[in-house]
Amino acid sequence: MSEFKLPDVGEGLTEAEIVAWKVKVGDVVAINDIVVEIETAKSLVELPSPFAGTVLDLMVPEGETVPVGTPIIAIGDASAAAAPTPEPPLGCPRAQVVDMVGHTGAQPTTSQPTRYT
Repeated sequence: MSEFKLPDVGEGLTEAEIVAWKVKVGDVVAINDIVVEIETAKSLVELPSPFAGTVLDLMVPEGETVPVGTPIIAIGDASAAAAPTPEPPLGCPRAQVVDMVGHTGAQPTTSQPTRYT
């Protein structure tokens, strides 16, 4: 996943308002497709995507003003983002902690080891 950060649009300004998203989550974009319209104190600018892929997240809502460098959109591989972490199969035994003497339990013991003479 790649995050596109609000760039400095060359005017030396430190923030911009997200005016309108031109894409929505799930849209497929190519490099240089227009993804958002921003407004600075000096101009209204359409920003092209620096990445190709699927829009995974619009990280800033329309109407919000954010500093330059703030991640505003996430673009990546939709199948990787949607792949859930697999759960272990039912009935699969869980790992147990076994101390050096052979005791089982979730917490390590603090007692001294048994000494055999």
